[in-house]
Amino acid sequence: MSTLLALLTGLIFAAGIYLILCGNFLRLIFGLGLASNAVNLVIFTAGGLSARRPPLIAAGQTVPTEPVANALPQAMILTAIVIGFAIITFVLALFYRHQRTEAAAAEEGRR
Repeated sequence: MSTLLALLTGLIFAAGIYLILCGNFLRLIFGLGLASNAVNLVIFTAGGLSARRPPLIAAGQTVPTEPVANALPQAMILTAIVIGFAIITFVLALFYRHQRTEAAAAEEGRR
C-alpha cells in the first residue's frame, strides 16, 4: 500500500510541477494546489499507515501500555492544509488584481 501511495504522490507532484512551469497563470494556481496535496500525501505516508488505537493514556498511568498511533503527522497535515489554502487564496487575489490591471490598461488603450 505504501508503494502505491508513493507512486501516486510522485505522479500528482509531477503533474503539479508541470502545471506550475507551463507559464499560464491559471495553470500555476492549479499546479500549486496539486503540489500542496502531494506534500500532504507525503507527510501522511511518512507517518505510517497503521490501524492502531488513538494515543490515549489510561487513568493512573504515565505511558501507553500498548502500541498507539502517532498524532504528529495528522497535526502536520492540518497545518499544511491551512498554509496551502492561504497560499492559494493569496495567488488568486494576485490573479484577480492582475486581470483588473490588464482590463484597465486595455480600456485606456482604446481611448
